Amino acid sequence: MIAARLLRLAAIGTASLGGLSGAAYGLLNEQSRYARRVIGAPDGGPLHADGTYFPAGDESGTDSPLDFAVLGDSSAAGLGVEVASELPGVRLATGLADELERPVRLSTHAVVGSTTRRLDAQVDVVLRDPPRLALVLIGANDVTTRIPVSTSTRLLERGVARMTDAGVAVVVGTCPDLGVIRPIPQPLRSVARRRSLTLAREQRRAVERAGGHAVPLADLLSPEFLTRPVELFGRDRFHPSAAGYEMAADLLLPTLCDAIGAWTGAPVPSAPVRSEAVEARRPTRRLVARLNLRWGHRADD
Repeated sequence: MIAARLLRLAAIGTASLGGLSGAAYGLLNEQSRYARRVIGAPDGGPLHADGTYFPAGDESGTDSPLDFAVLGDSSAAGLGVEVASELPGVRLATGLADELERPVRLSTHAVVGSTTRRLDAQVDVVLRDPPRLALVLIGANDVTTRIPVSTSTRLLERGVARMTDAGVAVVVGTCPDLGVIRPIPQPLRSVARRRSLTLAREQRRAVERAGGHAVPLADLLSPEFLTRPVELFGRDRFHPSAAGYEMAADLLLPTLCDAIGAWTGAPVPSAPVRSEAVEARRPTRRLVARLNLRWGHRADD
């Protein structure tokens, strides 16, 4: 679904890359069509495995379960995994149960293709019976559908604030770095990277203003996904594989525990503002200049 929107993402190339020539702009459109063909459509919808998860070796159910809700888009829904136990919500529910030594009741409200414009509807459902803890993973579709960063972050801040005001501890995994997706060719990949990293930075600020806890997934995961794409991406080469979801869950679990004052391991480290690896891959004006020179000359031939 996100892949189908890459063609529309190319329409922002002029603004994002600083004024491309008409021929270079045409290149962006051509590359978006190529990426769409390579990535293709996902195989079916995500699995569903809501229910109560117990600490390892203890299914007595004597303690009342902690209610844990997952909201967001396909990454929150776990699109692409083939076994229910590999879903990010299930991994986190079982991890929470082990850490807390009590059952955890998982409810997944994430919808494939969601943007922050659809987050309020998910929050409405969650607040009918507010859980103790909620995770939100959203943002990639905001980039590919060209939702302004200011709009996206305002809607996210409002959704997080609604939940925190209701006594829910909220953790948000900010927008991933779309620049790690190899089927998106350059320079379109630089457009996606720049916009996704900008959104992630502003999401973090919005979440913290609303009283939530932000985990900068782009900063923490990009180097691994760049160096281990075969292992960490699924068959569509766009959504994470089971191993990719597991890596993200491992990063989110300490902050989820910490959000409810239940982390008993080592101190949760301060998340980076922006990792050196991400900073080193920022698009540059030289790319734009080379494209304008190369494709401008061809247009004049």
